[in-house]
Amino acid sequence: MVNISPEELALELLNQCLRGNAYSSELLETLLRMALSADVQVARRASHALFATVVERLGDLFEPCLADCYAALFSEALEYALPNLRRVDVLDRYKRVRQPKKFNGNAARVRRVVVLSRVTLGADVAIGSLFVDAAKTAFPNAQILFAGPGKNHQLFAADPHIGHLEISYPREGTLSQRLAAYPSLKAALWRRDTIVLDPDSRLTQLGLLPVCDEENYFFFESRSYGDYTDDPLAALAHKWLKDTLGVEVHSFLDPHKGAPLADITVSLGVGDNPSKRIGGHFERSLMELLQGTGASVLVDRGGSPDEAVRVDSATIGLKNVKTWTGAFAPFADAITRSSFYCGYDSAGQHVAAASAVPLVAIFAGFPCQRFLSRWTPHGPGPRTIIVADPPDPNKVLEQAAAALATFSRG
Repeated sequence: MVNISPEELALELLNQCLRGNAYSSELLETLLRMALSADVQVARRASHALFATVVERLGDLFEPCLADCYAALFSEALEYALPNLRRVDVLDRYKRVRQPKKFNGNAARVRRVVVLSRVTLGADVAIGSLFVDAAKTAFPNAQILFAGPGKNHQLFAADPHIGHLEISYPREGTLSQRLAAYPSLKAALWRRDTIVLDPDSRLTQLGLLPVCDEENYFFFESRSYGDYTDDPLAALAHKWLKDTLGVEVHSFLDPHKGAPLADITVSLGVGDNPSKRIGGHFERSLMELLQGTGASVLVDRGGSPDEAVRVDSATIGLKNVKTWTGAFAPFADAITRSSFYCGYDSAGQHVAAASAVPLVAIFAGFPCQRFLSRWTPHGPGPRTIIVADPPDPNKVLEQAAAALATFSRG
């Protein structure tokens, strides 16, 4: 297998899992050896293949049996990368903690609750914010900490009661870099006075890494919870939190202000996944459509040079259209104060949904129907979901115009 690329290895591993066959431990070990190579370029390439092709695909399909397959495969990867962990112990623990359980302790006596970030901003809006609200509601006397990257904590940073435990997670890092935070995370969480709420976090590799005593660990295994229903993840999280902690929850966002206010907010971000985009002149046409309402428009330039170039190209020369360069949290605040939101499947749609802002969300490049259902924005406000499958720019623009007309009449 010397001449097999990491991409080919990862694809074959994925196909073995999808066919229902036992995956090849030999293939996995070869890929892991590359991912842990001293050659940084090799390690980065192999790690990307492992996560993007195998791990994320197994999760994005939302098939309960594939959650089991992921646990078996990645527990083996953890034993290989972290020799102090034994695969059998990791897997046995995972099988226990993934089972929903009620908190039966005295909530008033809990002194510290840590909510783990899901790392991506959209997931922390749609799901993580519910866990933060649940922590505040269920444990009124506890110190509440949000563990994760600083930019994610900024979604709640204006609330002085939500502290921050800085844990970085390089989404494009090597396997070693992604696991590097584990010792410090475990040291911070393995305390008798601490309850840990895990919404299926990448920090624990989706519940596999043991970070505290099991009795203090509450894990929402979002990839199989809800079985074969088509409920959105936010609705499933509501149910899980009600069953686990006995509280009704709401999306909780409290970012610092900073971005200018506008009637219409827009995000053209796709999370480094170009398949989510609508090609051709769609983005420019969309911006011209929004400008034609006469309303003020604010467009996020995003977090990557590519997105910034696309936004600048789509908005150049348009009146009443401004762009925002900076952190996402202030732009999220602008979304909550706007009257209409439009964008691809990304974090902004979940902010709008949580804030009852009328929205248009454009879904393209999704791997399966259940992915679309799970990540559909969920909230009290009106929303139009445009399914671009196939992604026909003219049809998508027509649907966006119809939704915008409804908004304008309202």
